[in-house]
Amino acid sequence: MFLKKNIMAAAITVCSVLAFAGCKEKAPSANVFKDIPEEAETPVKAELSLVNEDSETIESVQEKVNPEVERAKVVYGKMSPRFKDDVKIDDWEAFLADLKNVLNEEKKYRQDDLPLYFLIDKQHTVGSDYEPKDLLLLTANDHYNLNKKGMYLRPDVEKELSKMADAALKDGVKLLVSSTYRSYQYQDNLFNYWVSVDGLAEAERESARPGTSQHQLGVAIDFGSIDDSFAETKMGAWMYSHAAEYGWSLSFPKNYEDVTGYRWESWHFRYLGIPAVQFQKKYFNDVQQFMLEFINAWKEEVEKDNELAALQPEIM
Repeated sequence: MFLKKNIMAAAITVCSVLAFAGCKEKAPSANVFKDIPEEAETPVKAELSLVNEDSETIESVQEKVNPEVERAKVVYGKMSPRFKDDVKIDDWEAFLADLKNVLNEEKKYRQDDLPLYFLIDKQHTVGSDYEPKDLLLLTANDHYNLNKKGMYLRPDVEKELSKMADAALKDGVKLLVSSTYRSYQYQDNLFNYWVSVDGLAEAERESARPGTSQHQLGVAIDFGSIDDSFAETKMGAWMYSHAAEYGWSLSFPKNYEDVTGYRWESWHFRYLGIPAVQFQKKYFNDVQQFMLEFINAWKEEVEKDNELAALQPEIM
């Protein structure tokens, strides 16, 4: 910059001399730099070159940053320490692509009801008046057995249950459906019953309070005996080996009571669809709660970003 100022000063001096002498030539323009030796130009050019290179580098970095990957990392950062111990994501671009595929799959199910991946647990609840739309009454059929009358499921979920049951039949296993949709009031009565039998602390480990049960969503089923012995049965073994192939996921696995809020329930499966279950296995250590928590937090982050984007014109 010092050299540039000296050059400009020299140019002004030449202009002044010519004007005093009455010369009719125009004052020197930028072309005066043509007469400057090449070695004198070099520092100025080098300085401009560095500025250009820095600008190009910044633009290049900005182009490479995927805002949705950054959002996924923000969501990951909000997860629990146990989540972060179990869930490690090495390729964020691949993870994001799989997440989008799963979210698009969810759109294939009815949109006028709670979404298929709705997170319901001890912190995320539904009201006493919530009931899935168009609940389907289960009746005697050739696909699976019923242990009682008056059970209901979402129609799309019953369809997938029949598919899985037919596959089990081919392997010589007939599934027994023991509990499906439960109303808020039914769950309230059930929870209070277990409190009276086992006490509050134990009831909290094995029965959901009203408004916090997956059964109220009409997407969960208790199979077989509804006790630990189910895991040792032929039906239980088949479910553990094949349920995921048909989009069903064990909700409360062993050693994750601190995550799910409930002790191991070998008989309780929730329908999520094949892509979601594969996503769960690939990234979330096959823990349903981890995946649903992440998807829920992702949706909340997207909604927040959309709200901020909508406010931008007003801010400007």
